[in-house]
Amino acid sequence: MADSTLSIRTIDESDIPEFQRVMAWAFLNDPRGVDSKWLKVLEHDRAHAVLDGDEIIGTAGILSREITVPGGLQAPAGAVTVVTVKPGHRRRGVASLLMRTQLHGMHESGEPIAILWASEGSIYRRFGYGELATSINRMTMPTRMPFHAGVSVSDTRIRQVTREEAMPFMREVHDRVRRTRVGWLSRVDATWDVQLADREVDRDGLTSYRYCLHPEGYVVFRVKGGHGPRGPQDELHVRELVCETEQAYVDLYRFLLDIDLATEISFYTAADDPIVHLVDNPRKVGRDLGDALWLRLVDVDRALPLRHYSSDVDSVFDVEDSFCPWNSGRWRFTVKGGEAVVARTEDPADVSLDVAALGSAFLGGVRLSVLKRAHRVVEHTPGHVDALTMAFLGTQEPHCPEVF
Repeated sequence: MADSTLSIRTIDESDIPEFQRVMAWAFLNDPRGVDSKWLKVLEHDRAHAVLDGDEIIGTAGILSREITVPGGLQAPAGAVTVVTVKPGHRRRGVASLLMRTQLHGMHESGEPIAILWASEGSIYRRFGYGELATSINRMTMPTRMPFHAGVSVSDTRIRQVTREEAMPFMREVHDRVRRTRVGWLSRVDATWDVQLADREVDRDGLTSYRYCLHPEGYVVFRVKGGHGPRGPQDELHVRELVCETEQAYVDLYRFLLDIDLATEISFYTAADDPIVHLVDNPRKVGRDLGDALWLRLVDVDRALPLRHYSSDVDSVFDVEDSFCPWNSGRWRFTVKGGEAVVARTEDPADVSLDVAALGSAFLGGVRLSVLKRAHRVVEHTPGHVDALTMAFLGTQEPHCPEVF
């Protein structure tokens, strides 16, 4: 329960310096050198501060985005960011007050989905966010690896250009591609400055970004210099690889694998990145899978019809949602021809689950059958969990390539 001495309000311009300092303290950064690049995307009318008297002790913001959902459809989403509690003020209900204010605001405005990246994995399920809605794969692989015999690399020229030359092309390509990739987000102009920030402090000892363009895609990467007893051992750290065609994908990976002096490539990419199956020795591709987006259904009846489903189904959910009680209760979920209808019902439940389990499964990243085995889903009518699992699955693993 929130401390009765606390208050919450939308921030104004005068709050920004202290808002930044609280963020720095909470994330254990140096307040004297606080990073202000996030201010470029912060929406002041969607940013909140929790106060104890006149002291700001908690922060949170929402970024207005679209997320691509199964079926290549676009859904409005509130991208939750900069959630912090000042050291010394934890366990007073500050985070609960921030979360409740955000979710009530999204509910009232009709924004049916909330998403976030969790700094700690034990916090957000209690607020109804489902883990592993998308996963992220840290992939490493040696250069010079050949593709298997069936792969055809074109003779298309790939050009390294300046940032200024690359930006207009990349913006257009990204906007077309993100509409086809489940979990990808829309970008406002300032997002590009944040995602591809290239100050010295952003580089972590690596070079500035290299921008390389294919007529149907692009790649952005940095270089970590290295030298060993056998000569150069540079590493390529890929930031974005965005392709409109499968041929561009093959060509750009071949380009990276053949760069002189480099010995290794690393890339935070999708769990189903097909490069593993392109190379002739997949065992040399290192993969380390982790959680990425956490997703919450702000309004179950508004969110579930926003995506396409893979098979027909007719089931009654009994949803538990103590944080957003308007979602609690029984809902009939009917899919026909890929489209869902969700309505209140008094019929007996076929399946019981909490709203976080629905959030995990929404993009197709987590199977409801797995959550049943984890005691997160209870089946009352045999066969319904398997049928729902198949309906929620998509043709690609959901992936969000950017932290916000």
